[in-house]
Amino acid sequence: MERPGCVAVIGVGVLGACVGWNLARHGVKVVFVDAGRPGEGVTDWSFSWVNASAKTASRSYFDLNVASMAAYRELAEIIGPDPWWHPDGHLRWADDPATEASLLETAGLLAGWGYRAEVRTGAEARRLEPALTVSDEVPVVFFPDEAWVHGRHLVGRLVGQAVAAGAEHRFGATVHDIGTAADGSVRTVALSDGSRLDVDVVVNAAGPGAAHVAGLVARHLPMRREPGLVTRIECAQVPIRRAMHAPRVAIRPDGDASVVLHSREVDALIDTGEDPAALERLLHESARHVVPRFEDSRVVGTRVVDRPIPGDGYPSVGAVPSVPGYYEAVSHSGITLGPVIGRLLASEIVSGSRDETLAEFRPERFSHDNRAS
Repeated sequence: MERPGCVAVIGVGVLGACVGWNLARHGVKVVFVDAGRPGEGVTDWSFSWVNASAKTASRSYFDLNVASMAAYRELAEIIGPDPWWHPDGHLRWADDPATEASLLETAGLLAGWGYRAEVRTGAEARRLEPALTVSDEVPVVFFPDEAWVHGRHLVGRLVGQAVAAGAEHRFGATVHDIGTAADGSVRTVALSDGSRLDVDVVVNAAGPGAAHVAGLVARHLPMRREPGLVTRIECAQVPIRRAMHAPRVAIRPDGDASVVLHSREVDALIDTGEDPAALERLLHESARHVVPRFEDSRVVGTRVVDRPIPGDGYPSVGAVPSVPGYYEAVSHSGITLGPVIGRLLASEIVSGSRDETLAEFRPERFSHDNRAS
């Protein structure tokens, strides 16, 4: 297979940035395309927790996430860890018997798979995070190999290094059309600013807009609609170091003076007509209950974003055989999966070889994925 002359990476969140950075390291000409600024979409409004402990529904999917956790450690050594990489572990606990039993069962399953999951007491957890209110006797599972990532900083670092290696960018431009040759292969990308890129490969890393981009090559990419609400609060000094899932709220640092809040329970209220300001207050109140030192914090931003989840819940990564030169990098948990997807997909684009790690996550598993459909 010939090395591609030019690759357009559409969407510059963490997945697009990881793919483009890896391609640039292979010496491939890359053009990043994004309607906004790199890393400022879903990536910036994500809980940004690097983990495999919440990925146990499929062993292959779990293994993919574990591989990406290892890839993160390698990435931090290559590009430098500050200020984006925070490998301080993750805490989770519950406040009702059924959820607690499920958590401990999952911890046992993970331990059996060789994944570090340490069951501690609330008193022991407070030695890690003294600002917490968790009771002494409550079981708290500590995942020491997990981390949180400042996604916007990571994307900025990757794009900056790719540009230094020769990559170009078209930020503030949307993709209007993808032109193909007589044999159906990708040839051009037309942008909203009137420019046209001559390309050999397009990588669809457009996140929530991935189905639209797929449609430009007459491909049907089914996507779920699962909105998520994230709130940022500001405090004089962040009193926690780690990401944590407490009852009804997930909390993680976001720098020296900022904290990110999220809740699945709050997400479930987004489409009920509830006032977004009320949901924001609910998140803030839940966080103050877990960490009383948030009492003097204030909300500085809230956003609802659609998570980029393919129809069956798993990533869509790799070539679409019916459209030569068209590849997908579309997934929920892009923060966790970015490094491994970026490495494997870049290698596939350059060499044509398909890594078995991605065997169950290939785009062709979706029906109606070609022009004849």
